[in-house]
Amino acid sequence: ELYRIAGADGTVMHAEMKIGDSVIMLSDEFPDWGALSPQSIGGTGSSLMIYTEDADALFARAVAAGATVRQPVTNQFWGDRTGAIEDPFGHRWSLATRVEIVSPEEIGKRAVAWAQANG
Repeated sequence: ELYRIAGADGTVMHAEMKIGDSVIMLSDEFPDWGALSPQSIGGTGSSLMIYTEDADALFARAVAAGATVRQPVTNQFWGDRTGAIEDPFGHRWSLATRVEIVSPEEIGKRAVAWAQANG
């Protein structure tokens, strides 16, 4: 966490977090400003993807902080080790570490094999 601005009632009016070299800005819900959580709108229309040096460690920290596991961290055919979580507010996150450089041609072959194996 870089910093936060709290409202008089303790809500987070603005906060900034840094993950790796990326800054994420967020706040609590403020319906009067049109700032609604996925829970209020019945789902989310987006997700965030974070590349990190250690997806397993970040995933474990997120789960320990209250995130729900949507997909355990596993190696993927495109060369990433990736897992997916949903935070307590309904936002979905994918956490990944690049473990292998894979050419587009090889990704295509692996995608076909994966689709055949996973129907």
